[in-house]
Amino acid sequence: MNFASIRIITHDVERLTRFYETVTGTTAIRPAPVFAEIRTGTAVIAIASTATVTMLGDHAPRPGRNDSLIVEFLVTDVDADFARLRTALEYVVLEPTTMPWGNRSTLFRDPDGNLVNLFSRPGN
Repeated sequence: MNFASIRIITHDVERLTRFYETVTGTTAIRPAPVFAEIRTGTAVIAIASTATVTMLGDHAPRPGRNDSLIVEFLVTDVDADFARLRTALEYVVLEPTTMPWGNRSTLFRDPDGNLVNLFSRPGN
């Protein structure tokens, strides 16, 4: 079994896709208006409209309701990436900080309110 992707369900595929394209510096693949994928070297972020999960009825994921997941990106220089993204970020949760376990991290929210962490490990 191989981990394939994280899929974020949203009311606005285009807005969220543009945000993650900015964060990753990667152009999304858009096979349909209701779906996009951002493929990095190690993972995929899938972004999908609520229309893609309607068949799940009351069990369908609801956009903007996540309080238990953090989308994380391993980067070389947290401070440089934060400086590059700062004007695109509406809600910064944690400015670049060295964590007690040694990682350098910054956390912010995407346009739907999901937490995003850019981090580097000690010695990177």
